[in-house]
Amino acid sequence: MKSMLRQVYGNEIIEIAKENDKIVVLDGDLATSTKTSSFGKMFPDRFFNCGIAEQNMVSVAAGLAASGNTVFVSSFAMFLAGRAYDQIRNNVAYTNLNVKFVATHAGISVGEDGATHQCLEDIALMRAIPGMVVLVPSDAEQTRAAIRYAASHDGPVYIRLGRVETLDYYPEKTINFLSNKSFLFREGSMATLLFCGPFCSLAAEVSDVLEKIGLSVRIVDMPFVKPLDEREIIRCAAETGLLVTLEEHSIVGGFGSAVCECICGAKLSGRRNGVEVFRIGVGDIFGKSGKPKELMSLYGFTVKNIVLQIISACMPEYVNDISQFLT
Repeated sequence: MKSMLRQVYGNEIIEIAKENDKIVVLDGDLATSTKTSSFGKMFPDRFFNCGIAEQNMVSVAAGLAASGNTVFVSSFAMFLAGRAYDQIRNNVAYTNLNVKFVATHAGISVGEDGATHQCLEDIALMRAIPGMVVLVPSDAEQTRAAIRYAASHDGPVYIRLGRVETLDYYPEKTINFLSNKSFLFREGSMATLLFCGPFCSLAAEVSDVLEKIGLSVRIVDMPFVKPLDEREIIRCAAETGLLVTLEEHSIVGGFGSAVCECICGAKLSGRRNGVEVFRIGVGDIFGKSGKPKELMSLYGFTVKNIVLQIISACMPEYVNDISQFLT
């Protein structure tokens, strides 16, 4: 079964609002797309359409939060993280207010809207802000848990969601982000694939192919980009020696960069310690218009590309032999 994660957000915030009368939702004239329109119908006195004025919307959210409310702000990632960065940093994060940013339509899978709407820089922007929690859930259950975590967390939170449907991997009501920061997807010993975002299906396919050719690769789902589960990253690095990161974001400043910083901080990088990190994501380029599936293939988010990258790192001498068997 598949779910649209922004619809999961729209449904879950209603349930939370039934329990907490301090929940307020703001939207930038995109409630139909961000799926907050149902909240507005059910709680009209706690929903505010701020129009196409994202900077003002964040400032309004800061004022509402300073008055004792927990405010969820919704828009496309490009408009929220990009256009309203100054207000997010100075009006919300600087004063550690309870404003939760739910950014939808992130990454190249936005599709036909093209580069101007495909935000590939938001993780880098948000994780650099002091005190900002950054979450990139992989499926419906993680999204529910992320929204509930954000509502209970004291301080700003940024939750990144995509546009398209994604596979439901985790059973309902099995995840609590108060106690779990990462999830062992599959066990392995020769390398570790770390991913954030809606890649459960792709990661499972990669694992199946690698297993058939005799490569035991550990796979870990890491929805918390900040704070990272550094203990798990260091454990995987020590036990497998090779880390491969996967994200629908620029490799500049994103999840992969955060993992590299963790390894460097733990002094595990370099030839002496034998730990290597390879990052899979969008290079130093913009997106382009196209169908989501075609764009994901064009930018290398395919089983073949990921398998070949892992093989080239683990057993480079076999890349040419194995590539001919991959479709």
